[in-house]
Amino acid sequence: MSNHTSFRLALATCAHLPGIHPDDVHLASALARLGIEPVACTWSDPSVDWSGFDAVLIRTTWDYFQRYGEFLQWLQSLPVPTINDKPLLRWNSDKRYLLELARLGVDIVPARVAPAAGLPELLAGMAGQDVVVKPTVSGGAWNTLRGVAGDPGFGQAVAALPATHEYLVQAFVPEVARDGEWSLLFFDGDFSHAVLKRAASGEFRVQSQFGGSVDGIEPPAEILASAQQTLAALARLGFADHAYARVDGVVVDGRFRLMELEMIEPALFLAQRADAAERFAACLRERLERMARS
Repeated sequence: MSNHTSFRLALATCAHLPGIHPDDVHLASALARLGIEPVACTWSDPSVDWSGFDAVLIRTTWDYFQRYGEFLQWLQSLPVPTINDKPLLRWNSDKRYLLELARLGVDIVPARVAPAAGLPELLAGMAGQDVVVKPTVSGGAWNTLRGVAGDPGFGQAVAALPATHEYLVQAFVPEVARDGEWSLLFFDGDFSHAVLKRAASGEFRVQSQFGGSVDGIEPPAEILASAQQTLAALARLGFADHAYARVDGVVVDGRFRLMELEMIEPALFLAQRADAAERFAACLRERLERMARS
């Protein structure tokens, strides 16, 4: 097929960010130049005719974790393929995947999982430790707490968390606040670019809404190799094919430790990287052509 063959690609968004996100503007332009019409569509909008698209690219569905059951039903009911594919999206939507990767030898920030009712007992066994508690299905530091296990005030905050969720409990990693958190971006399994996210002074969360900053940076060879090893472990779980992946981690005692593997709706840090947007658009074009042939 030539680049004159046209495709329609839905960019799935959410109700509070319904249009094309500023980070995806370069991507949308690059797609259009390759004969792909990008259309921002709110995932939860019942009026959208998803069958009118060749595929759905999950982008800023940044409320899915608050409407998780509804989101999974929507995903399953889509009449066209998703990028990444549905089994991978479902697997990656719950942070318990970290424990699976750890069993395959991936260095993670040590984590344990408990239902809300089990948190007091789990934290009692970690008394005195600086810990982070967050839902296994979450994003953007939603319902995320940091405190000292055993501290009465922290215990009260934990007790106030929604009882319907399961939670990931991790020791706080001071290197995140001190040195920053790495994000390495891969398109079709190939490394594209990296950023270092830094928290604001006195803050542990690196997200921009908490004052965090982002700088483009070239990763050292050992960090890149660790990220690639994470994707190799992912392939052993049956997920060798992915259009995009973001490997987030922190260097602790000289070793890169995985914090999250983002394959649903991660920011791809394309706003300052038109070249990366063009690479991703070319990968998507090839993928759409393969879908059309199959």
